[in-house]
Amino acid sequence: MRSTEQDVQWSAVASDIGPLLLVATGTGLVSVIFHARPAVRKKALEQLGARLGSAPVQAPPGSARLAAPIRQFAAYFTGELRAFTLDLDWSLTSGFNREVLRELACGVPYGTVVGYGDLARRVGQPGAAQAVGAAMGSNPLPVVVPCHRVVESDGGLGGFGGGLETKRRLLALEGVLPQPLF
Repeated sequence: MRSTEQDVQWSAVASDIGPLLLVATGTGLVSVIFHARPAVRKKALEQLGARLGSAPVQAPPGSARLAAPIRQFAAYFTGELRAFTLDLDWSLTSGFNREVLRELACGVPYGTVVGYGDLARRVGQPGAAQAVGAAMGSNPLPVVVPCHRVVESDGGLGGFGGGLETKRRLLALEGVLPQPLF
């Protein structure tokens, strides 16, 4: 799929929710991985290399490919950025999942939440709340494509690939939940 190993670059960045692994292709940001400590990072990069057809390489300092994602994530976590404006590479998702994730990215702004069933209705599949949950679980671009903003209809948080504490912290950052006490 990709022509050279240089086509996929990665960088690990610190954040308020722990280290994040940002991975980009020439098309745009393709993956965001939570809790990207060395062992998690190594495994994620191996899996991404297999899926993308090219082993990701660490971005050189000042990489143009990752400069905007790094800058925008820093601004998001300081409360200065409410909407990411990044080029995205959607190649790791397709079909229904991609449709749901695109609707989420465009239709659920900072500081708001949506129910799994509501999101299913928005994409014309009113009975597909569980499938929406599966789409959230397969989201390759969390935070940028804000799956943390999808909650249960009864007010419960629902699941989250980065862990419920991470989801709580992201929703608190956006003013949806009170800030954690600790």
